[in-house]
Amino acid sequence: MKIQQQLIILFIFSIFINSCDQKESNVGTAAIKNNVIISTDSETAFNENYAHIVYFWFKDPTNEEDKQLFEKSLRTFLDSSLYAKTQFIGSAPRATREVVDDTFTYNLVLSFASAEDQQAYQDEAAHKKFIKECAHLWEKVIVYDATSIR
Repeated sequence: MKIQQQLIILFIFSIFINSCDQKESNVGTAAIKNNVIISTDSETAFNENYAHIVYFWFKDPTNEEDKQLFEKSLRTFLDSSLYAKTQFIGSAPRATREVVDDTFTYNLVLSFASAEDQQAYQDEAAHKKFIKECAHLWEKVIVYDATSIR
C-alpha cells in the first residue's frame, strides 16, 4: 500500500509539474527510486560547493537496537537542519575489490552551499543533540570535507 501511495503522489506531482511552464517555474522534477521520492529542484540538488562525508564505525556493528537509535536520531537531526542541502545515509556493501573499505558501519554524505553553512550545521542544536544521543555507539568517526575544483 505504501508504494501505491507514493506512486499516486508522484503521479499528481508530475501532472502539476507538466501543467507549469518549466521556463518560468522553479519547480523541479521527481522520481521514485527505492521507494523514495527524489526531487531535483534547486533546493535539494547536490550542491557542488562543499561536500561533507562522514564514516562511523560502531562499537557493536551488529546491534540492531543501536542501529535503530542511530538512524532515528540522525534522520531527526537532518530533517531539521537548516544548512544540509542533500543527504545520503548509507551502510557498507560487501567489498568486491581490494581498494574498497567495507569496515565502516554507516556513512553520511551531505552538501552545503558554503564552508560557512557547513560550520553553522556543526553548531546547530540538533547536531549537538544527535552527538549526545549517539556518541556512545561509535568507536571511530572519520570526516572528509571537500570543496569543488571548478
